[in-house]
Amino acid sequence: MPTSPALNLALHFINRELRSRYLGSLSGGVWALVQPLIQLAVYGAVFVYVFKASGPVGGVGFVPFLALGLWPWNAFAEALMRGTTAIPDNAGLIGKVALPREVLVVAAVSSSFLLHGVGFCAICIALWLWGVPIHLLALPLAFLTYLQLFVLALGFALTFAAIQVFVRDLSQVLVQVLQLWMFASPIFYAREFLPERFRGWLDFNPVTHYVETFRAILLDTGPIGLIDQGISLFIALAALAIGFTVFRRLSPRFEDFL
Repeated sequence: MPTSPALNLALHFINRELRSRYLGSLSGGVWALVQPLIQLAVYGAVFVYVFKASGPVGGVGFVPFLALGLWPWNAFAEALMRGTTAIPDNAGLIGKVALPREVLVVAAVSSSFLLHGVGFCAICIALWLWGVPIHLLALPLAFLTYLQLFVLALGFALTFAAIQVFVRDLSQVLVQVLQLWMFASPIFYAREFLPERFRGWLDFNPVTHYVETFRAILLDTGPIGLIDQGISLFIALAALAIGFTVFRRLSPRFEDFL
């Protein structure tokens, strides 16, 4: 079955991104499975045995509650950072090789989501083996939510990548913004932990939907609203459209600033 040159190019750069991240590593790609399990064990020890955290919603333990919000966030945050710097990181190719430059951003975002997706599946299986009543059969539905989060991240990354070429401090600012963004999202806490007058503000955070949806799908922590699903899909597609528009408007001037 024939494939388009753009798709082949994107797959080539995704493979290049993945290989570069594990080049020279003794464990190779196995680390993508081992690292999230180690991180989960560390979080479990610190939050459960040191901070004495308990299940925040419906009897769900704190570790699975945290894990199903934290790993999608990790994919989103890393994809934004790597996508934002994708053009300067590949400055040697710009002007020397004829390629659609957005492919570099797509590859950076895709590799992050692929690696964290593997880790996310490993976490879900580990939680199930640990005795957590996680719905493994709902993983395909969770994958659709993960794919939608990828679209949102790619939209933001394209916009930031284009601006980063002209404003080199953007990536440094983004590190701080992402840290604040993480604590402004219900990752370490449930919506119910906030004073009632502040709970509605979480709906203005586009990440809130994904964190709560993953928990609702896999841990059955609450209903999934179809209206919320539609709004979040619209926001993700709008972010992607804006990202491609901004990127293509600014890309002709990249060479002047690299």
